[in-house]
Amino acid sequence: MAQSRVRSAKAQLILSMFIYGSIGIFVKYIPLPSSIIANVRGVVGTLFLLLVLLVKRQKLNWQAIRKNLKFLIPCGILLGFNWITLFEAYRYTTVAIATVCYYLAPVFVLLISPLLLKERLTVNRCVCAAVALLGMVFTSGIIQGSESGGVNPLGILLAVCSAVMYAGVVLLSKKLTDISSYDTTIMELGISAIVLLPYNLITVDFGALACPSVGLVLLLVVGIVHTGIAYALYFGSIPYMKAQTAAIFSYIDPIVAILLSALLLREPMDPLCAIGAVLVLGSTLVSELLEGRGNT
Repeated sequence: MAQSRVRSAKAQLILSMFIYGSIGIFVKYIPLPSSIIANVRGVVGTLFLLLVLLVKRQKLNWQAIRKNLKFLIPCGILLGFNWITLFEAYRYTTVAIATVCYYLAPVFVLLISPLLLKERLTVNRCVCAAVALLGMVFTSGIIQGSESGGVNPLGILLAVCSAVMYAGVVLLSKKLTDISSYDTTIMELGISAIVLLPYNLITVDFGALACPSVGLVLLLVVGIVHTGIAYALYFGSIPYMKAQTAAIFSYIDPIVAILLSALLLREPMDPLCAIGAVLVLGSTLVSELLEGRGNT
C-alpha cells in the first residue's frame, strides 16, 4: 500500500511539473497585460485551493496563519510581482531562455542564505553558483553581441528579476513555522491577488483592454490548471516524497518549457545559449543534490 502511494505521489509530481512547464505557451497567447494575468491567476488559484480544502473537509488554520503573517504578506507580494516579471519576460524573449534565467533562483538563494539564514557557503556550492552564472552569461547573448537566438536583454533582465523575487519567496518561506503547505500557498496566492488588484486599478487602462474568447479561455486555464490543479498536485505529492527526489523531478519543468518552446512556438536557441542552459540547469541541480545529501 505504501509503495502504491509513493508511485501515485511521483505521478502527481511529474504531472504538476509538466503543467508548470507549459505555462509559457499559454501566456504567450493571452493578449492582456502581465499584471492582469497574474492577478487572475492569484484569484482563481486561491478559490480553487479553497475548494480543494472544502472537498477534503479541512479548514484553514487561522492561528498558524496569524503567527506567520509577517512573512506570508511579503511572500505574497513578491510572488505576485514575480509572476508579472516572468510573464513579461516571455513577451521579450523566448519561453526557453526566460525559463532558464528563472531557474537561477536557487543560485540566488544559495548566495543570499549565508547573510539572511546564517547558512554555511561551501566550496561545492560556490563552484555550482559560478558555473550557473557562467551559463547565464552564455544564455544572455553578451558573447554573441546580438539578439540572435531570440535573446533580448530586456527579456533576460525581467526573467532574472523574477528569479530574484522568487528567491526572496523561498528565503522568507524558510522562516515560516508550524503551518501547512496548503495554508501557506492559499495565503500567498490570496495576498498576491489582493495586492495586485490596486496595482492594476492604478496602472491598467481597462477601457482599452480587448481579449477574444480564446484568450479568456486560456486565462482560465492558467488560473485553474496551471495554478489551482498544479499546486494541489504538487503539495499533495510532497509529503510522500524524499526532498532529493522532488528536487530532481522539479527539473522536468524547464525541460518541458524548452521542448515546447522549440516544438510548438518554433522559437530559436543558438548553440551557445543551449550550452548556457545546460550549465545553469545542471549546476543548480547538482547544488540541490549536494544540499540534499548534506541534510540526510
